[in-house]
Amino acid sequence: MHRIDHIRITGARENNLKNVSLSIPKRQITVFTGVSGSGKSSMVFDTIAAEAQRQLNETFTAFARNFLPSYGQPDLDEIDNISAAVIIDQKRLGGNSRSTVGTITDINPLLRLLFSRAGQPHAGYSNAFSFNDPQGMCPECEGLGRSVQLDLDKFLDRSKSLNEGAVQHPDFAVGGWVLGTYTGSGFFDNDKPLADYDEAEWQQLLHGEGKLVMQWQGGSMNARYEGLVDRFTRLYIKKDGMSDRNREIFLRFVTSRVCPVCEGTRLARAALDSRIDGYNIADFTAMEAGELVTVLGKLEVPTAKTVLDSLIDRIGNLVAIGLGYLSLDRETTTLSGGESQRIKMVRHLSSSLTEMMYIFDEPSVGLHARDVHRLKELLVKLRDKGNTVLVVEHDPDVIAIADHVVDMGPYAGARGGEVVFEGSVAELAEADTLTGRFLRNRLPLKTAPRQPSGWYTVEHATSHNLKDVTVKFPAGVLTVVTGVAGSGKSSLVNDAFLAEYPDAIVIDQAAVGTSRRSNTATYTGLLDGIRKLFAKANGVSPSLFSANSKGACENCQGLGVIYTDLAFMDGLKSVCEICDGRRFSDDVLEHKLRGRSISDVLEMTAAEAVEFFTEKKLREVLRAVNDVGLDYLKLGQPLSTLSGGECQRIKLATELHKAGSIYVMDEPTTGLHMSDVGHLLEIMERLVAQGNTVIVIEHNLDVIRNADWIIDLGPEGGSGGGTVLFEGPPADLLEATGSYTADFLRQDLAS
Repeated sequence: MHRIDHIRITGARENNLKNVSLSIPKRQITVFTGVSGSGKSSMVFDTIAAEAQRQLNETFTAFARNFLPSYGQPDLDEIDNISAAVIIDQKRLGGNSRSTVGTITDINPLLRLLFSRAGQPHAGYSNAFSFNDPQGMCPECEGLGRSVQLDLDKFLDRSKSLNEGAVQHPDFAVGGWVLGTYTGSGFFDNDKPLADYDEAEWQQLLHGEGKLVMQWQGGSMNARYEGLVDRFTRLYIKKDGMSDRNREIFLRFVTSRVCPVCEGTRLARAALDSRIDGYNIADFTAMEAGELVTVLGKLEVPTAKTVLDSLIDRIGNLVAIGLGYLSLDRETTTLSGGESQRIKMVRHLSSSLTEMMYIFDEPSVGLHARDVHRLKELLVKLRDKGNTVLVVEHDPDVIAIADHVVDMGPYAGARGGEVVFEGSVAELAEADTLTGRFLRNRLPLKTAPRQPSGWYTVEHATSHNLKDVTVKFPAGVLTVVTGVAGSGKSSLVNDAFLAEYPDAIVIDQAAVGTSRRSNTATYTGLLDGIRKLFAKANGVSPSLFSANSKGACENCQGLGVIYTDLAFMDGLKSVCEICDGRRFSDDVLEHKLRGRSISDVLEMTAAEAVEFFTEKKLREVLRAVNDVGLDYLKLGQPLSTLSGGECQRIKLATELHKAGSIYVMDEPTTGLHMSDVGHLLEIMERLVAQGNTVIVIEHNLDVIRNADWIIDLGPEGGSGGGTVLFEGPPADLLEATGSYTADFLRQDLAS
């Protein structure tokens, strides 16, 4: 039988793609390279992955499709021979407090099965060991592991009466329906301070119950009386899911502590009493994955051997992918984007599906060079099962394992969107593209580091896995904090250091706002100044020049596009016919500044805008946007269209023009092409030259080579880390022993 050997894409025009046609070999690893914004994600995710998902969804009925995520048809002429796609991206796993590493990887169900078959004394079927099942959960905390209680001292001001607003929670405001069930109950003197209540009144207020007839808005109605504590518990503590605002309010009025009944294990007594070789199931889920594999390997359980083998294999995958420091009871909400992506990989490694298409978004993010080789082994394993593997990546070590490379460019944004190279890794290294040039040229090791102007000391740090660490961070230089994933870098910098020096400017990986209305100009604060200039030049209100306010096109409400809901079919996005995508009403567009309308200005790139505006404040911000390599971004470009690397750099741009003495950056090379890393280093160097202290958590060897000072943590992740292995200039690190960072720096300089 003839096997189809290539995926063929013809005329792809999504985002900045310029009518690209491409042939991708099947059952091989193809790596897509190029600068941020060059079109890699537009090709891989917005074209290939989106079309694969859309076509798969079309196999379901219209009714079933209504419950599936919606994928619009990508802008292209034709695509042939694609397979069903598994997309493994960097979106954080999220979930709620019931979601753990064990539940998300499907390791917990295997553990529960093991205990239901081999645990002594026998406690029942596997659901008897689940903290998410009424049979297995601790009855006190209902499987949450923490006991949350209303803090009456925060909830009530006892010096006030009910009519004076003694209940502090905003939902119990004076004059509202909720408080009305208490003031209208007839049980209390509503003008008496709570401090003067006798025991019976106090109990009635907090825990009373019954029916009553209330006078409300001129009429009478039946109502149920429920004490304050019971009502709060039912409405807030026992309720799953609440908005960020409500959660923020909720947390102001409660105290949380480890559940005294299950001691945080979440499980009922019967499940905790059932043991295998002296261990209960909570002992296993609390162990780091690396330790758990070793313990399980020593068990003798003939009644459940196949279950045990599956467990060891699946947990072994967690260790192999560099997550051996995680425990199964770790909540998924605490995982980083890189950790989330690797956990998703684990779920697919035990799959026996073939002829699939696995799509990865920079899987090396957050990985130390020590762990990248493990990642490469896993990608090869997926390919060798007969799958097509597509990877968007910047790391030269990952690029090295590609069977085929597609280099996008030549630059970013409007100057990108073309295929500038296709071929093997060896051919790429000879190619005259940005990627090819930087594969050949590595940055040298800094041999003349700056001298510190002083020191910032962190003493006896013990958060997470830090082992009573005392570290001195040098002032006035570039410090890079290194170490394998889970070694304690974030705990040292983001917890311990920032607790001591809270005024530091932090540029982390938290997402920038990505609503449809948020764009480059609004995020950087440029738009306020631009609107004031237009208002002054034309003698009108600044609000006219906001697409979210008075001046917006009425047809599209200032979005420039119309979103049409087609019920069971994919939604449609079309350019607004009234304003032609310009977002403003005609009379607003007649107002000009130096011959340009507000729409013209929002269509400018940052490079054009820095020439157009002469105002000092605007130029400072625009220069910063240009300096971080985002010169091609349009001022009105929605943030929802930016790549991860672009989001991080726009955040950096907004902080660059602020005055601050300490800058803390968390893996700023995330999503950056090798050529952009050099650009980022120039910015760091300039910040230090201006008298600032820059502290960077980073794995990138180019950044490590350029440091003035290195703090290396390890040697391993989790309990095997948390100690300082080295402090000093990069040249001295080459002489260090017992450090993975030193090993890989030596190897890299020798290659």
